[in-house]
Amino acid sequence: MDEKNPALVAARSSWRCVQARDKPGWLALMADEILVEDPIGVGPTNPDGRGIRGKPALSEFFDANIARSSIRIEAHESFAAGRESAHVLTLHTTFPNGTTMSVHGVFTYAVDEAGLLTRLRGCWSL
Repeated sequence: MDEKNPALVAARSSWRCVQARDKPGWLALMADEILVEDPIGVGPTNPDGRGIRGKPALSEFFDANIARSSIRIEAHESFAAGRESAHVLTLHTTFPNGTTMSVHGVFTYAVDEAGLLTRLRGCWSL
C-alpha cells in the first residue's frame, strides 16, 4: 500500500486530531462541502440519517461528540486506492461521566484533488 496516498494520509491525520481533541486541526483537513455519515444511516451521532454536511455543522458535531469525550482509535487494517481509503477500526470512547464504549466497524475516507476530506463514512452499529 502506498503510505503517501492522500486519502490514507488524511484519514490518519483525522484520527490524530480526534484523539488530541484538536478541533481547528481536524476542521482544516475538511473541504467546505464535507459530508460525514458516522454512522451510515440513523444512529446516535446521525439522528436523521442524512449525515453532517459542511464545516459549520461539522464544528457542532465535534463539540457534541468529540470535544467532551476521550477517544482512542485502534486501526486493524487499512486499504487505499485512488483518492479513497477504507479502514477496519475500533473506536474506544470514554464519556465525561466515566462510561466507556467501543465501536468496531469499517470507516471510509475520500479526498479531493487538494487532499482535503470530502466524505467520511462509518459502517457500524451499537
